Amino acid sequence: MSRVDELKQMLGPDNVLTGADVESYVNDWRGRYAGRALAMLRPGSTQEVAEIVRWCVAHKVPMVPQGGNTGLCGAATPDGSGDAVVISLVRMNKVRSVDTDNDTMVVDAGCILQSVQQAAREHDRLFPLSLAAEGSCTLGGNMATNAGGTAVLRYGNTRELVLGLEVVTADGDIWHGLRGLRKDNTGYDLRDLYIGSEGTLGIITAATIKLFPLPVAQCTALLALDSVDDAVSVLSHARKGFGAALTGFELIAGNCLQGVVKCYPQQRIPFEGESAGKPWYALLELSDSESAEHARARFEEVVGQAIEDGLIQDAVIAENMAQSKALWHLRESIPLAEKAFGKSIKHDVSIPVSRMADFVKTTNAALQAKFPGIEHVTFGHLGDGNLHYNVARGQAYTEQELLERQDAVYELVHESVHQFGGSISAEHGVGQLKRDVLPRYKDPVEIALMRRIKSALDPHGLMNPGKVLA
Repeated sequence: MSRVDELKQMLGPDNVLTGADVESYVNDWRGRYAGRALAMLRPGSTQEVAEIVRWCVAHKVPMVPQGGNTGLCGAATPDGSGDAVVISLVRMNKVRSVDTDNDTMVVDAGCILQSVQQAAREHDRLFPLSLAAEGSCTLGGNMATNAGGTAVLRYGNTRELVLGLEVVTADGDIWHGLRGLRKDNTGYDLRDLYIGSEGTLGIITAATIKLFPLPVAQCTALLALDSVDDAVSVLSHARKGFGAALTGFELIAGNCLQGVVKCYPQQRIPFEGESAGKPWYALLELSDSESAEHARARFEEVVGQAIEDGLIQDAVIAENMAQSKALWHLRESIPLAEKAFGKSIKHDVSIPVSRMADFVKTTNAALQAKFPGIEHVTFGHLGDGNLHYNVARGQAYTEQELLERQDAVYELVHESVHQFGGSISAEHGVGQLKRDVLPRYKDPVEIALMRRIKSALDPHGLMNPGKVLA
């Protein structure tokens, strides 16, 4: 019996895909990485995941766990050998339980993020993780990469939204860790090891996640700004004025919004005249637990004061939920518009907020000096110091010419990030994309400890090999 036949006997023939049926699972979303696989497997339970892992260990078959395959660093794409199996948890998509007294929900890792958000709303609760791919990414993938998104400023990364995990280890054992406890000081925090490990230590099959009260009211505004310095000052002003109610603060370069409306004419920049051509914008959101009137009054007071101080040049405040969604839709359409205009060189970096303006000015100048005419596509979550500092070809280069300069662009930007005390990966992870440069920017002791953890938890070296660590 062939290996594929053994797998079909284990899972059923409909849940073992081969040949052309595997193609969409061995290519990453950006079209950057393409691999091959022995098969794509779709287990329907944690027990089946454990059986697959034990079979792979016995046959020395590498395993590539995969969620919605929306990652940006190639962590869910197998290599070109065709030896590995891709393990997708798409069939494991149930909400197991909801506890509104404890404000927790237990969900399978294959649940689509948007479905998790909806399940929380059905119980008058909020699950605040939100990102552009929420209609297709899975909670398992979010946990594996410690996804960030637009509400980190108030609620934290995925890691801070998870209380417990169920994990199939690299040996095929099951760790039953779905405790819904906010305090559990009984040893090493295994949860934090698996979250953000990008499938290199085990396979997360379920989680106990935190729920929050639904906000009574939200206020959203798009602010027109003259500089990143002003954006940082407005952020400090908003932190002071709103406190914990400040939910989102997104920085957007003007050319990003121009690109969105050029690509999607049905959308529009909601300013007239000079304000429609500002170099920078910020999307600001407040969530209030008292009333819509209270939220609006606080919002207008804080934004109004920033306008009087000359920090904000113009502001459009959403009058209703539809307008709020339209403003967020502008922001969330930037990556899609960027992709429509061709390949770009993407950087997902983290910089101390206090140094963000200097980083942008210094790095922009260095890139222009070395690659005159290159285009800066800059946007991101200024509230938590995460910038998507992307580089496009502009009018000066062809797509091929841009890609020929890719390594030099990466090096220049990463060196600048390092000099400003930042991280070369804020929320997208390492995967294959940043694996080989990681040792250059992390302390050697950190890398050595990571290798020890990998060796201890994945002694066979079969769990997503070639990702994170070379």
